[in-house]
Amino acid sequence: MLRFAIVTATLALATPAFAEGLPKHVGECATTKVQKIETRLVDGADRPVKGSGSAVEFADGGYQVSTDTVPEVEASRPGDPVKICLVSIPRRCPPGDKRGRVYQTANLRTKGSWTLPDAEHACGGA
Repeated sequence: MLRFAIVTATLALATPAFAEGLPKHVGECATTKVQKIETRLVDGADRPVKGSGSAVEFADGGYQVSTDTVPEVEASRPGDPVKICLVSIPRRCPPGDKRGRVYQTANLRTKGSWTLPDAEHACGGA
């Protein structure tokens, strides 16, 4: 029983933490995993609209989107470990409108990276 506890504790220390939650302050970073890669738009039958841009959802609930197709996002796969850093937070937003935060993300498997916002529109936008 003690041996199991020691092995479990050792593995916990050796394994990077994932799904830490999104960084809250500019310059902070966290690690998480890719949950889903998708296109920015889907049609009425929930099928991807090719050429509509890239979107990525993370295990911690984070999301990034682009109107462009981003090859580094497209090369990512569910389960890929990523490091995500908060680059900017918009100012003068309406109360409760948290959209428009920009994150730089590095895929630790592919070594690709991208910088995208968490929504199509900044706070106060459409």
